[in-house]
Amino acid sequence: MVQDGDLVEVHYDGTLDDGSTFDSSRERGAPFSFTVGTGQVIAGFDDAVRGLRVGESREVRIPADEAYGEWSEDNVVEVPYGEDQSDVAVGAKVFLNTGQPAVVLEVKDGTVVLDANHELAGQALTFKIEVLSITRP
Repeated sequence: MVQDGDLVEVHYDGTLDDGSTFDSSRERGAPFSFTVGTGQVIAGFDDAVRGLRVGESREVRIPADEAYGEWSEDNVVEVPYGEDQSDVAVGAKVFLNTGQPAVVLEVKDGTVVLDANHELAGQALTFKIEVLSITRP
C-alpha cells in the first residue's frame, strides 16, 4: 500500500472540468515516477495515491487550491524592457530571473507586463491514476 517515502511509478490522465486533456503519461507512453510526500508533485496528487496498491486505480478531482493555486493578480508584474529584447511579443513565454516561466500580456514603451501565474492556476484538475509499482527505501 502506497505511503509517504515510497517511490511510485504511475500512469495518469489529467483533464480539466471542460473534459480537455492537459497532460497524460499514457499518451507519452512513459510512466511517471515520484517519491510520495516529498513535494515533487502537487499535494492533491500525493493524497490520491496514498493507500493504493499496485494495479489499483483512482480518479480524483483536485480543487485549484490543492493543485496550482488560485490565479492571483499579485503574479502579474511589470518589468523593464530593453531595446535588445525587441523580439518579445504578446503571448510569448519568457523566464524571470528566478527561472519561473511567465507569459507576456502587454508590451509597453520601456516595460512589459508579465503573468507569472502557473498556466493551470485557478483550475480544478481531474486525474485518473493507476499505480504500476511501489519501491520502499
